[in-house]
Amino acid sequence: MTGADAARGRLSDDLALVGGGDRAALARVYDRTSAKLFGVVLRVLHDREAAEDVLQEVYLKIWKRAASFDRDRASPITWMATIARNSAIDMRRSRERRQEEPDSLIQMTADDVAADEMIRDHDERMQLATCMGELEEHQRQFIRSAFFDGFTYAELAERATVPLGTMKSWIRRGLERLRRCLDGE
Repeated sequence: MTGADAARGRLSDDLALVGGGDRAALARVYDRTSAKLFGVVLRVLHDREAAEDVLQEVYLKIWKRAASFDRDRASPITWMATIARNSAIDMRRSRERRQEEPDSLIQMTADDVAADEMIRDHDERMQLATCMGELEEHQRQFIRSAFFDGFTYAELAERATVPLGTMKSWIRRGLERLRRCLDGE
């Protein structure tokens, strides 16, 4: 057994204890993983203060969901990094929605983009959001990670603990489904 395997085993054991309500085990999990998970969140948000807030939420989710962790399906750090990344993406989406101003068409000046172009762009973004919502959760997550967060297919496959070919197939099928939806098929 390598040092990495032993560390993974200890982390899995601690997550099982966290699932049983052991606060000391949660503290150990936090000590071992907070730097890595903070990096995951910060990479998505690019805002240190927001990343710190999200990290707190991540450990609350880990506390609540630890009993569902299955060491045979994923490594503990992959499982927790997925929670962290998804939480950060949710925060980013929430912030982006709040930044959109519904009165933006009223505030246009002569130098702004023509109103019809602005409406068309908004409609296209809304259609993309609707079509993304129709994808399976894993397809949506991996497409976003690949195209918006800059992860390679190999990195995503490693994080999801699946073969590279599987990851490519998931993303390819998701993109094909997205294209059909956007084309109105």
